[in-house]
Amino acid sequence: MSDMAPFPDDTADLRHDIIETARALPRLGLTKGTSGNVSARTKSGFLVTPSGTPYEDLTADRIVALDFEGRYRGDTLPSSEWRMHLDFYLAKPSCGAVVHCHSPRATALSCHRRGIPAFHYMVALAGGDRIECADYASFGTRALSDAMTAALGERNACLLANHGQIAGGPNLKKALSIAEGVEDLADQYLSSLVLGEPVILDAEEMADILNKFKSYGKQTDELEDGQAAAFELPKRVD
Repeated sequence: MSDMAPFPDDTADLRHDIIETARALPRLGLTKGTSGNVSARTKSGFLVTPSGTPYEDLTADRIVALDFEGRYRGDTLPSSEWRMHLDFYLAKPSCGAVVHCHSPRATALSCHRRGIPAFHYMVALAGGDRIECADYASFGTRALSDAMTAALGERNACLLANHGQIAGGPNLKKALSIAEGVEDLADQYLSSLVLGEPVILDAEEMADILNKFKSYGKQTDELEDGQAAAFELPKRVD
């Protein structure tokens, strides 16, 4: 791939952070073995974990660089799901990192082709009033990538039928946090189904929740210009 331009922000630090995020997946119970993959955007494309390599064996030189045309550099093959990562970035310019995993509860729901409705307001963490489940397609295919993109819509996470889940965020820490949140919600939803169908929050309430999420978890210096907290704050005294 000698005709490819250099990747100016393909840094050792970013490669290290990808490895640490990948190693966090089994520690957090989000995957086992070599299933799942992690990537981070660069100016010219993205870096992604390699195919079939145990996370404990990952080294910086084995993290694979691809451009936005799907071309890779080096002698190591990228993850078989590289296309999902590529299309996630192309569909969402603000996305800086993607985590794909076979977390047990989200995968269980996906095997029933069942998404996660607004049984709990925290489904808003994915950016919508529910978390959809993408149509089934074989792993590593363009069809799966297309199904993922359709299920995501404006959201930043979805389930993948008979497969697992995928989540994106502005950085690796946030993408991993969203993947964790999706798994927690899947666990809670499955538990609630033991008693029957749970009460679903209505569209008006979820619209209000989504508005609140624009400032949820942010300190005042993190709020964008003109953006105020959408919920009641205590009075500050100096």
